Amino acid sequence: MARYTPPKQSKFGQILDVIVLLALTIGALYIPLWLGLAGSSHVANLPENPTWESLGQNAAMIEKWNQLGYADAASAAEIITSRFDYSFSIGSLLMMIVVIVGYYAIMLRLSAKEYRDVIAEKFDGR
Repeated sequence: MARYTPPKQSKFGQILDVIVLLALTIGALYIPLWLGLAGSSHVANLPENPTWESLGQNAAMIEKWNQLGYADAASAAEIITSRFDYSFSIGSLLMMIVVIVGYYAIMLRLSAKEYRDVIAEKFDGR
């Protein structure tokens, strides 16, 4: 049996592959932000005129905030009052399952010929 040789790809094909992969990577990072699905915290009830005491900070915490460059309580209030959002959406979970299973199915479908050739080369003679 002849040894398997993968198909040669042209320079244009390689450049097109790089552009597609770059677009997919940027899309995978940007689309969740655009749809508002990313970001794990939200600000809960920001006080009108915050003080360190109203934000629940003690002397040691205030000193650390000052070392980080937050001299007054108003500049650090948004960071201190932000909380994680632990909400869960069944729709988002189902959409992620569909995307992962769909990707796997497409990958297997598009790679079926190559898989058959490699398996035939490795195991048909035995």
